[in-house]
Amino acid sequence: MEEHNVFAGAFVDRKTLKRKDNDWLEKALLQENTRFIPIWDECFLVNETLTKLIFLKSNDFNYSQTKKNNIFLGYFRGHPIFAIIMNENIKTPFSKIGKFKNLRYLGNVIATDEANLAAYICGLVKWHDSQIFCSKCGSLTKPEKGGNSRRCKNSVCDNTIFPRVDPAIIVLVTNGEKCLLGRQAGWPKERYSTIAGFVEPGESLEDAVCREVFEETNIVVCKIEYCSSQPWPFPSSLMLGFTAEVDSTVDQNICLNDEELEHAAWFSRKELLSDFPKLPNKMSIARRLIDTWITLSNSR
Repeated sequence: MEEHNVFAGAFVDRKTLKRKDNDWLEKALLQENTRFIPIWDECFLVNETLTKLIFLKSNDFNYSQTKKNNIFLGYFRGHPIFAIIMNENIKTPFSKIGKFKNLRYLGNVIATDEANLAAYICGLVKWHDSQIFCSKCGSLTKPEKGGNSRRCKNSVCDNTIFPRVDPAIIVLVTNGEKCLLGRQAGWPKERYSTIAGFVEPGESLEDAVCREVFEETNIVVCKIEYCSSQPWPFPSSLMLGFTAEVDSTVDQNICLNDEELEHAAWFSRKELLSDFPKLPNKMSIARRLIDTWITLSNSR
C-alpha cells in the first residue's frame, strides 16, 4: 500500500522543541504569518463549497470567543499553526465566511494534508476534553507545552498527562477466493466490514489479530501480514491494518463466540462488487483492505 490512508501522512512539521518555549509561543500567536484553525462543537470551519479548511489570521477573531487554550500544532504549509477552541455557546461563529462540518464528513472531501491536520487537531481536542481532571488525585489539570500535555494543578500530585492513542487491529481474513466480513447490530442495514478490535496489555499485534478473529468468528488464522496504519480520532484510535489467511489445517466453522457481531459470513469478489453487502466508508482502512484484495485478485 503506497498511498496514504485518509488522515495519515506527516504533513505537519510538529516542531516539538518549540512546545517548551513559552516566549516563542507567545510571539508566534501574534505573528503575521501565523494561521489558526477554529474548532466549534468538534467541527471545522470550511468554505462554502465544503472542500477546503479556512485558515484564520490573529485579527480575524476575538480571543473572548475562545476557551483560551490554544493548541500549538507546528508548521503547516510553511506557517506556524494553532488550533483555537471556540466557546460552544456562541451561535454559529464565522457564519459570514464559511460553515462548520465534522471530520467524518470532511475526511473524503478536503485535501489529503488538510485531512491529516484536522485528524491531529480532532484527536488533541478530544483528549483535552477527557483530561480536565487528574486521573491520580481528581484535581483540575491545566494545559502545558502549547497544549501538547496537561499538568495537575495540585502541587503535591504534580502529575503530567500526555496525549494517548489506543491501538486497534483491523484485519481482512481470506479463504481462497472469499473474504470474511461481519456486521454489528447497530450498523446501517446490510453494512459489513472487516474484523477489528483493541490490542490488550501484554499482547503483540499478531496475537491480537488471532485473538480478535477467533473471539468474534471462531476462525483460526495464519500467515498474518501487516499492510498499513490509519489514525482514527473517533475518539483516539490508531488502526493497524493486516491481512490473514484461514489455517487450512484446522476444521473451521463460523461461530459468533463473544456476540459482538450480529452476523459474519464469507463473501466472494463478485458479491463485494454487487449491491450486497454494503461496504465501509471509502475513507476507512477497512474499505482499503477490501478494495486492495479485490484489485489484486482481479489482476491475477
